[in-house]
Amino acid sequence: MSRAVALLAVVALGAGGAGAFYLWLHRDDNPGCQTADRSSSCTRILFLGNSYTSVNDLPTVFADLAWSGGHRVETGSQDPGGWTLADHAGAQSTRTLLAAKPWDLVVVQEQSEIPSIEASRVAYMYPAARKLVSLIRAVDAQPLFFVTWAHRTGWPEQGLAGYSTMQASIDSGYLAIAAEQKASLAPVGFAWMTLVGQAPSIGLWQDDGSHPTTSGTYLAACVFYAAVFGQSPVNLRYRSDLSDAAALQIQQVAAATVLDQMPRWDLPVSASPAAF
Repeated sequence: MSRAVALLAVVALGAGGAGAFYLWLHRDDNPGCQTADRSSSCTRILFLGNSYTSVNDLPTVFADLAWSGGHRVETGSQDPGGWTLADHAGAQSTRTLLAAKPWDLVVVQEQSEIPSIEASRVAYMYPAARKLVSLIRAVDAQPLFFVTWAHRTGWPEQGLAGYSTMQASIDSGYLAIAAEQKASLAPVGFAWMTLVGQAPSIGLWQDDGSHPTTSGTYLAACVFYAAVFGQSPVNLRYRSDLSDAAALQIQQVAAATVLDQMPRWDLPVSASPAAF
């Protein structure tokens, strides 16, 4: 099926130089919001990230998955490759995007390596995260931290010898700032580790050992579905281009990771944008 997408262009100066940033209102299979106002019948989510969000178009995969569960969703994104939270916090385009729509949730995703090194968290991630959380709450939206996955081989150059070591450090970084800011988390990295242990044949990394395959993006979308709506994605009909068996296993891992530990992720027991 061809993708039909409505575009609202927002042109602004990016951090470090001029650039054009666009707010994509994904329409695809999900019909999106019926009114311009905030409504309990539709969820608006803005993703602030980088290529971990843009590769395979996570916002659209999430929107299509949500529609297969009966949820209207409208998404927007700002995700230039390599961007850090400091880039987002310092960009005028971020403020423009935040003011463009009555967002319910704003996803906050740091660059892939910064959360794994304590000194980098303290110097770069945490100050930027605090600023972004303040900006997000100022427009009556709620922040949702996107816990990312580690590199397949870790980051040996920084003493993180192996995937599990790097993942544990990334987890600690996100858990700490979310607790400080009393913000919720989408525990994608936690689900990633579980699935790697259960079904390593479902390849989650591309050949670069960093960016997600279609399966990795689908796993992230399933985690977001469970976190945002407080519902299980198991047996949802939208399965991207995955086999039924692979999609089902991914759905099951995402559901268990999120729904079995809602308090750990600071998610409402009955999650919905209005409940955050």
